[in-house]
Amino acid sequence: MKRIIHWFRRDFRITDNSALAAAVAAAGPDGEVIPLYIASDWKGSHEWTGSARQEFLCGSLDSLGKNLEAIGGRLIIRRGDAVTELEKLLEETGATAIFANRDPDPFGRSVEAKLEVLSKERGIEFSLHKDVCIHEQHEVLTGQGTVFRVFTPYSKAWFALPKPAPGAAIKKMSTPSGMVSLPLPQLSDWGLVSSASIPEPGERAARERLKAFLAGPVASYGDQRDLMGVNGTSHLSQDLRFGLISPRQIYAAAKSVEESLSPEGRKSAMKFLAEIVWREFYMQLLWHYPELLEQEFNSTWRGMKWPGLAEVPDAFERWCAGVTGFPIVDAAMRQLSATGWMHNRSRMITAMFLTKDLHLDWRLGEAFFMRSLVDGEIASNNGGWQWSAGTGADAAPYFRIQNPWSQTKRYDPVGAYIREWVPELRNVSNASLMEPPSDGRSIAPGYPLPMLDHSTERDRTLDLFARHKAQSVPR
Repeated sequence: MKRIIHWFRRDFRITDNSALAAAVAAAGPDGEVIPLYIASDWKGSHEWTGSARQEFLCGSLDSLGKNLEAIGGRLIIRRGDAVTELEKLLEETGATAIFANRDPDPFGRSVEAKLEVLSKERGIEFSLHKDVCIHEQHEVLTGQGTVFRVFTPYSKAWFALPKPAPGAAIKKMSTPSGMVSLPLPQLSDWGLVSSASIPEPGERAARERLKAFLAGPVASYGDQRDLMGVNGTSHLSQDLRFGLISPRQIYAAAKSVEESLSPEGRKSAMKFLAEIVWREFYMQLLWHYPELLEQEFNSTWRGMKWPGLAEVPDAFERWCAGVTGFPIVDAAMRQLSATGWMHNRSRMITAMFLTKDLHLDWRLGEAFFMRSLVDGEIASNNGGWQWSAGTGADAAPYFRIQNPWSQTKRYDPVGAYIREWVPELRNVSNASLMEPPSDGRSIAPGYPLPMLDHSTERDRTLDLFARHKAQSVPR
């Protein structure tokens, strides 16, 4: 009788789960599969995660455990170093194989490398599968076989490739009886408390979100996706992050709906699918250039100084708290604090404000977002921050600097988003939200004045980048 470990990492579903399906098939009808999750053992704080994401993780594991029990399995929980815990489980169970879905991030890949060594030493099978992406790191390349560094040609090549169909749900599995398992993780295990109103976790909730989006908003996604006060996006980012739904499922479902839409609706559906492509573009960049987490993708900007604002020493803290005096920035940061999520346009506005108005290192914002976001995805977050800072692949040029006031006029024209997240501004006129106060007085009791003059800081940014570029040119 075969006994196989399936190691859950960021794939908390039983439908269209590549490695899980392979493990069940390899075990055969008389074999056993050990569904395993290994919880991290850090305490108190972590540079790359926080309470919102950990709470969503806990809820997703609870849902996964119930789904596995419904098909005859049982989720086994262990805590600690992944390699150490897997080796212990191999000893305990006599399992002859470990199946898992491949991780696109550098840390996950380093663990996989250690497991490759362990599996060879023990003479067991270590089977990794494609699951996080529709197309992995070596599938979408230029005609010369090199890595795309610009999104548009990558996107064209991505869409031109045949797409795999989603797999079926696992209907039945058997897990060895009597196995020792820790309880499901809770926030208190990491010394955390709930801090945000997060979406409902679990595979069923993710499918419902996809269904709701495709039943209506997808048809107008192209026009409404940037309107911050409109519920015009899919809200699937955290589901993709934890593998509650696969990109294959999303692609197949969107394509099936696309056929019934108007020409404009079909364009919107394709615009939505392009966001899946952006996700995979950033993942393949991080795979090939793991140094992106430490330095700028564009070598021109490596070593550039981010001086901050000497006259505003608490600028970063005020940005984090959403008390900058720029209503659109404050609304976005408060939405993040309250929900663990932020509209994509908000992410761009706040990131560019930190780097181009406050002149602070993009890595500060990158880490803060990772600690705050439910959907914190290392590759996408890094790509978005480097795009906004002007240092990344296919990034906005450094001289393209978003004006928070004009961004408000364009993407929150009636102030709905600002009023939702900045309650002290609910009775303020639209005009007051879209221009700095001309009389030097606060636009509402208790609300701060703008902490800087955007025009002045824009000029300072242009000078900082131009001087660094001149110094970096070889002589």
